[in-house]
Amino acid sequence: MRNKPPFRADHVGSLLRPARLLAARDEHAAGRIPTEELRAVEDEAIREVVRRQEEVGLQSATDGEFRRASWHMDFIYSLGGIDPAADERITVRFQNAEGDIEFTPAALRVHDRIRLDETIFGNDFTFLKETVTTATPKLTIPSPSMVHYRGGPASVDRSVYPDMEEFWSDLSAAYAEEVRRVADLGCTYLQFDDTSLAYLNDPAQRAELAERGDDAEHMHLRYIKQINAALASRPEGLTVTTHMCRGNFRSSWAASGGYDYVAEALFGELGVDGFFMEFDDERSGGFEPLRYVPPGKMVVLGLVTTKRGELESKDALKRRIDEAAKFVSLDQLCLSGQCGFSSTVEGNELTADQQFAKLSLIVETAREVWG
Repeated sequence: MRNKPPFRADHVGSLLRPARLLAARDEHAAGRIPTEELRAVEDEAIREVVRRQEEVGLQSATDGEFRRASWHMDFIYSLGGIDPAADERITVRFQNAEGDIEFTPAALRVHDRIRLDETIFGNDFTFLKETVTTATPKLTIPSPSMVHYRGGPASVDRSVYPDMEEFWSDLSAAYAEEVRRVADLGCTYLQFDDTSLAYLNDPAQRAELAERGDDAEHMHLRYIKQINAALASRPEGLTVTTHMCRGNFRSSWAASGGYDYVAEALFGELGVDGFFMEFDDERSGGFEPLRYVPPGKMVVLGLVTTKRGELESKDALKRRIDEAAKFVSLDQLCLSGQCGFSSTVEGNELTADQQFAKLSLIVETAREVWG
């Protein structure tokens, strides 16, 4: 098995929140318990979920994103110069077998120069690092792309950024500073979560971007450029991966389509060490885009769905790994869930026992495939 990330058996990051934590969040939101009491409940829940990750044999552990409401918006709203727009909502439409549902976070407004006022999730990572005993602590944050993809050109005050190149420059500089700071805290495993690079494979998503005034046909090239700028001076010893899926909210998704549209530029140009990729059903397309993966880069196959509780067949997972190995070396492959189990506080429609059964399956399968 690999002794550095991404690991042969790995996971995306978010985990189902326990009932007591959800109850404490509600109590805190209603003003019935102080922040310190909520923090204590979070601490206890994180200690327990870290132990569970280590017990099933995972070599990486996250805090489950237990202190967040959303995988990305908590981070984005913490950047200097960006605030939620209280009077306006973003509507993201998701779908599943039963129909459509909507995710409606507050819209964002870029009202000042983007900057890093504080190390975002810095205290959270320090707590995680002090909590793990056998695993590598992993920090997940949204990629720079998500600031633009969620808000679009209309979210940027043009009196602040009359030239959008300055917006992109400031955004990447803030991220570069965040990367430097978390590395200084001892982070050796950082993940940029990025739905945009998967969404852009869907013609319907590109049409939406074009309608709002973006250059949708080349947007993935801009995003790759900005991520690379954010990582250009990353400290030695820091492994960075990216996770790309087509949406994950209450067991639903937002986009469809294989990785073909972005694959050549994505694998050939994006300066990360590994790619977590969604491959749990036909919406994700085939493995053919993996032919563009260069030597030395790792691909974490998201073959185990986090959207349903039914456990996959180990033999079926092995067959799919063999299929992927026709396009990229088996030695460059790893296994994980296709997404997190709880990208937002609501979580997906499965139980905690089913969640850990899937994580155990990932570990067991990886051991049998890679030794």
